[in-house]
Amino acid sequence: MNTENIESLSYKFQRLREGIRQAIARGELSGKLPGERVLAKRFQVNAKTLSKALTDLAAEGLLDRSIGRGTYVKGEGPASTPVAGRWLVLADELVAPELIDQIRAKNENIHVMSEPVDRIRPSFINQFSAVIDLASNTPDSFLRDLVVRNIAVIVVGREPKTYSMNAVMVDTQLGASRLARELLLAGHRNFVVAADRGELDFVQAVRQTISRFDFGATVDAVFAPEVALAVQAGATAAICSSARLARQAMQSMSATAQSATIVAVGISDGAAPCSGYFVSPTQVANAISELLAPSQSAKPSVLWLAGEFISSPTSDIPAALRTATRPGFSRMESASFTQA
Repeated sequence: MNTENIESLSYKFQRLREGIRQAIARGELSGKLPGERVLAKRFQVNAKTLSKALTDLAAEGLLDRSIGRGTYVKGEGPASTPVAGRWLVLADELVAPELIDQIRAKNENIHVMSEPVDRIRPSFINQFSAVIDLASNTPDSFLRDLVVRNIAVIVVGREPKTYSMNAVMVDTQLGASRLARELLLAGHRNFVVAADRGELDFVQAVRQTISRFDFGATVDAVFAPEVALAVQAGATAAICSSARLARQAMQSMSATAQSATIVAVGISDGAAPCSGYFVSPTQVANAISELLAPSQSAKPSVLWLAGEFISSPTSDIPAALRTATRPGFSRMESASFTQA
């Protein structure tokens, strides 16, 4: 897509947002907004563009978007129904304490467990209305057993393996693509991607973006402790798939005299260690609360959270090149997953 087309799409999107904003100001849109298909037809845009515009306006505080209830003009929607029941939160050493704190702020009646799930007695599970899986290696068989027992299951940070589970996921591929493009525009040509084992989609997103804009640029994939070696070999920018890996990459760099731009995508665990697109623990907790609210439809969903760009001195991405991303989430029905 050439620059002229990009500018044209950007103008149309801005005009859509202003059209919705003016319709609300004139009172043409009030209370609960019509469905997205109806609004898309009214403003003569596709449903995806309309949904993104509504998410942007919600992030600005003009709208309230709630799964199961719809989109309302700010202050004109029904009162939220408080969450109920006791939640079991499965965690491990990789889970940031800030995320646990934000989940507890949504529901004080939680129990955090870091022990292996094979030690949990079936009778112990009966006291919980939902299980929130933040851990990195919970067996799929355990989660499927919960679904069979009609216990609500939410996995965070990875796709569910069965249709009857909900999930909250960070759109790391989108963030990786944007960072790769912005680093290219900043002059970088030799990249290294730091990702955990199995995160091939993240690495591929970086490679596809870079190949689209510069066939001569190089991309190597390594584990975070190996970033310093990649920099010594000529890499000038590192894109990490999480804040945790960014910290590991920066630690590997601290022992050398080399320097490089470090950026990351993911859930921020406290202060962001570097520049990048980050989702806050509050956003994750809000998404979990939405999925477990009594008014939520029984149909399982995957909520994709979009990160907000956070700037840090570790990045030399010029502010003028950044594509601002409003924090929020979109909903995708998980119809393609295997039935439990």
